[in-house]
Formats: sequence, structure tokens, C-alpha cells
Amino acid sequence: MEPVLIVLVVLVVVAFIALIKTIQVIPQASAAIVERFGRYTRTLSAGLNIVVPFIDNVRNRIDLREQVVPFPPQPVITQDNLVVNIDTVIYYQVTDPRAATYEVASYIQAIEQLTVTTLRNIIGSMDLESTLTSREVINAGLRGVLDEATGKWGIRVNRVELKAIEPPTSIQDSMEKQMRADRDKRAAILTAEGARQAAILRAEGEKQADVLRAEGEAQAAVLRADGEAAAIRTVFEAIHDGDADQKLLAYQYLQTLPELAKGDSNKLWIIPSEVGDALKGLGGAFGGMNGGFGGNGAAPAAPVAPPSTQVPLDKGNHTAGPRPLNTEKGTARPRVEPNREYPTIDPE
Repeated sequence: MEPVLIVLVVLVVVAFIALIKTIQVIPQASAAIVERFGRYTRTLSAGLNIVVPFIDNVRNRIDLREQVVPFPPQPVITQDNLVVNIDTVIYYQVTDPRAATYEVASYIQAIEQLTVTTLRNIIGSMDLESTLTSREVINAGLRGVLDEATGKWGIRVNRVELKAIEPPTSIQDSMEKQMRADRDKRAAILTAEGARQAAILRAEGEKQADVLRAEGEAQAAVLRADGEAAAIRTVFEAIHDGDADQKLLAYQYLQTLPELAKGDSNKLWIIPSEVGDALKGLGGAFGGMNGGFGGNGAAPAAPVAPPSTQVPLDKGNHTAGPRPLNTEKGTARPRVEPNREYPTIDPE
């Protein structure tokens, strides 16, 4: 019984192992390569699959989802002989498990080396400034080359991204200085533009203020002239309505003469021609009062001052010429002596 029991146990174990090898469960988004006696037979898809135990061999399982592979920084020389370190990230997906298994030994390593060589070719034809500002161009160039080369490997490259582009430290310092200078330049330009706009606005404001001030002064002058004209007209009408005689006008005229002598700096007094007429009228008025001077009732002749007669005003003694006006005690009164003959000065 013991040998038979041992055989049965061995058969059960072999049957269990064969059953395990016969049933293959493949997860979703995965695939498996089946080889029979070392030769490719078929590709197992997701789900429950049956294979021949001890004859069919499942070589490897391949993930069909999109994969993300970052590559370490690679030193690349630009067109202007500057070394920059570039980090890349590849997004790829296996579309043909058979080709990915048999067409290339390691598609990850192959993609990495192809990315490095393609990146050096692209960056080698660009200068540093173009490299820093043309990420989309570099990404598109890498994707086109990699997609074309990896198509026969059963790989589709979906995206290629540059994580970082690191220029040398000296170049970074120079770039920082340049950016700082550009910022200072823009700040100076903005400050100058602000000052210019402020000066323009200030000048426009002063111009408008001057225009308004001039208009106000012009209107004030017009109103002042209108007021003076109205005052003169009123005085003129009042004189004519009052029918003032020559005596009153002569007296009023002589009252205004002291105003001409006011001030310590007045050394020369120009007597208008109308003073003679005023003195004539005033002399006639004095001659008609109390029978006149000297008892004969005749009015003395008033001195006649020709037009623009110049009479010197001097606070000292006068030896010749007409007697100056009396300006003592702050009030100027004309001094007329009836019995004295005044010389007549020819204006010519």
C-alpha cells in the first residue's frame, strides 16, 4: 500500500502543478508573451487564458499603460560652445508587446540613449539664448525623432519634456546682471515718462491758469473802464445840468494844482496852458468884489501862463521868475498878488 500511496500523492501534486501552469490570469492593461519550445507562439491578453503546461512558457508580462521615465541630467554643448545640463522626461506607451520583446533588448535603455543623442543634435544647432527660449521647439523635435525610431520597437512616444536647463554658473551670474540692468533701465524709462507727463500736465495747468487770469484781468479792465466812463459821463452830465459858471470851474481847477506839487522829489512843475484861463476867471471874480483892488473897480489882469510853461520848484529863495506855490503846512495854495505884474514866457 505504501508505494501505491506515494504514487498517488505524486500524481496529485503533478496534476495540481499542471493545473496552475495551464490557467493564466492576465491583469487589465497588461499582456504576456507565450513561447513554445523557445519560439514565440502568441500574446496573452487580459483575462483568463489556458496554456499547455510544461510546453508553453510565459516569457514576460508587459505593462501597456503609459509610462513616465525621467532621465538624469545630460551635458550638452550649444552652438556658442557653452555646456548646459538638461533634464528630460519621456512619456511612452507599449503598443506591440511582441516587438517590444523581440525587436530590442531593453527598450528603456534604447529610448534613453536615443533621447540623449537627439537632444545633443538639436541643442548643438542652437545658441544659449535660443535654447532657453525654445523649449517647445526642442520638445517637438525630440518627439518626432523618437516616435519615428521607436515605432518598429512597438513603442509610442507621447510626450517629451525638458525639466530643467542649467547653464554654467558664470553665465547665470551674467544673465542675472543683464536682467537687473534691464529692470533698472525700464524703471528709469518709466520714471522719466512719469516726470515728462507730470511736466506736461503742470504746463497745461499753468497755461490754462494764465489764460483764465488774463481773461479775468481783461474783463476786469473792461468793467473798470465802463465804470470810469460811466463816472465821467455822470460828472459831465451833473456839471451841465448844474450849469456851473466859469468862476466855479476856475476855483475847482486851481484846487487841483497843489496835487501836482506833492512829494519831496518834485523839482520841476509843468504848468498847463489852462492855468491862464483859470487865473483870468479868478481875477475877474476878485475884481468884482468890493469895488476891486485900488478903488477903481477894475480887475487886475490875471497872469497868463502859456502852454507847457515850466516853473522851477525850489524850497530855497527865488530871485527870478514867477513866485512858486506856497506848499507850507502840507497844503498848497496859489498866491496871487493883484498889484504885481507877472512876466509872460513865450513857449517858443
